[in-house]
Amino acid sequence: MLGNSLKKTCDHPNPRLQTPWNWLQFGLISLPLSPFLGGISIVVASLLTWRKQYHIISDRPIHKGFALLSILLLITTGFASGKLDAVLGLFNFIPFFFFFTGLTPLIQTPAQLRQIAWIMVFGSVPVLIIGFGQLFLGWNFQFQFLWIVFDWIVAPEKSLSGRMTANFMHPNTLAAYLVTIFILGLGLWLENYHKLKQKNRLIIFLTVAVCANFIALILTNSRNGWGITIFACLAYALYKGWRLIVAAVFTITSFCFLAAFAPSPIAQFFRLFVPYGIWARLNDDMFPDRPVGLMRKTQWEFAWNLTQQYPLTGSGLRSFGGLYKTQMQIDVNHPHNLFLMLSAETGLITTLLFCGLLIWILMTASQILWQSRYIEPENHLVFLSYLITFSGWILFNTVDVTTFDIRLNTLSWVFLAALSGVMYQYQSRHIQES
Repeated sequence: MLGNSLKKTCDHPNPRLQTPWNWLQFGLISLPLSPFLGGISIVVASLLTWRKQYHIISDRPIHKGFALLSILLLITTGFASGKLDAVLGLFNFIPFFFFFTGLTPLIQTPAQLRQIAWIMVFGSVPVLIIGFGQLFLGWNFQFQFLWIVFDWIVAPEKSLSGRMTANFMHPNTLAAYLVTIFILGLGLWLENYHKLKQKNRLIIFLTVAVCANFIALILTNSRNGWGITIFACLAYALYKGWRLIVAAVFTITSFCFLAAFAPSPIAQFFRLFVPYGIWARLNDDMFPDRPVGLMRKTQWEFAWNLTQQYPLTGSGLRSFGGLYKTQMQIDVNHPHNLFLMLSAETGLITTLLFCGLLIWILMTASQILWQSRYIEPENHLVFLSYLITFSGWILFNTVDVTTFDIRLNTLSWVFLAALSGVMYQYQSRHIQES
């Protein structure tokens, strides 16, 4: 029965959009292994939708908001001292705004949200295989085929030894990817776990995949990934009303923090139960004598000082790294906070508009979820999964920046488009019925 429902979701509810829907699905399944192939496919899906749904796209207020944001980014580029770097920096934003607006009318139903979630879980399997092979089988290779169509480097840097990287550039980048897969996969599992008794192969696969993603997340040693995983588990448990699980998560989290940060006698007691790899990573004992310039607090202070110097126009996109190196004599490309980076490089007006658009989507989607007249009960959980994914992306970008990895940047805008597209459909349906 589950297999049949998955086959049905391959069909788009609007036959005119079947071709771009096929391109989007292919792009999502290929993106983890080939950013080039996956990215091109998703762009094609967006362009085809733009051609077929231009009037709908151009009429939506959220799209007009991102058009205004694009204009503001272009204006700030004109004031940048390093104009070439600023122009290059635009490619991390404006093209993604464009294909986001193209994908919102393409993704219209909760069934499509499920299909995308399943595709993402299946697509993560090769990444997990590469990651576990890297850590436990000593894989160290570069695979290149047809120039950049397939280009994998599985060769962890010595300074990152012991942290899973797979075919991503950095353990934190992999963690951002895995936490997204974990949230979506856990949402699917909560919808279907009762089918484990029937020995349904898809649910058995899903159970293994979710557990493997969770283990891989731990092995990335990413505090950001750990924190968002806890947040996601709590959100699902609160929604389901599982008080014991909420209590267990709070207890385990408290033990970890006490082992890391409590006074020595108390900490020593809790370290009997909490593995060294967790508490030492939380309090940074695992990496002692780290230069001050690598501390996030230092980077955030520098970014905020830049914001105060150029509050209206910023210092220009991609300027943070050069300015930081000049003062701190250390290479750091971004301040490990997307919103501080934007305020420092593009000014407060642009940043506030960007944050306002994200908050509007978050608030509207939350309102739709909690008002029963909008969304069917059987679709609450899948909609909640995307809401948690979006919230997790925001949280991750308060302590890191995902826009510089094309896979993470692409996926974040696809998920935002999916949430916005279904949100618009429920809104329009409610208006028609009232």
